[in-house]
Amino acid sequence: MAFKLSVLLLLLMVAVVTVLAQRRRQSSATTSEWNYRDGSDRVNIRNVANLTEVLDNWRFEILNQMRGLLQNDHQSVLPDYARIQPLSEALDDLYKEFNALKSHLGDLTEKFTAVETFIDEVKASRANTNTSPANANPAPAPVPRRKVMRKKASNSS
Repeated sequence: MAFKLSVLLLLLMVAVVTVLAQRRRQSSATTSEWNYRDGSDRVNIRNVANLTEVLDNWRFEILNQMRGLLQNDHQSVLPDYARIQPLSEALDDLYKEFNALKSHLGDLTEKFTAVETFIDEVKASRANTNTSPANANPAPAPVPRRKVMRKKASNSS
């Protein structure tokens, strides 16, 4: 029985020593972080500048190549959107909406040309009445009234 007790005590001591050794290693590993200031006085600034220039040139070349691919051969970089049906339909709807807005803008431009010519005529007539010496104290011109046309509300369901 004493032999078993001594073997058990020996195994217990080995386990305790192993656990303590592992704890010491973990605590020393966490405190041994890299000190970036260590050896900073021996750094050659010219080499750092050269490395920075090389990396900057690489970045410039990579961006130029990507831009060239996107402008000239976008099919090799971007996916084929025609195969993605909902996205293709959404792009088609967006294109139709854009064209509708463009035509509506053209219609509005045509309508405003008449308004612009009317405003130019009114400005010209006011400039002529203000410069004529015969009317030293002219009566104020009547303010043209605008007609307000209201849209009828349509019931859409």
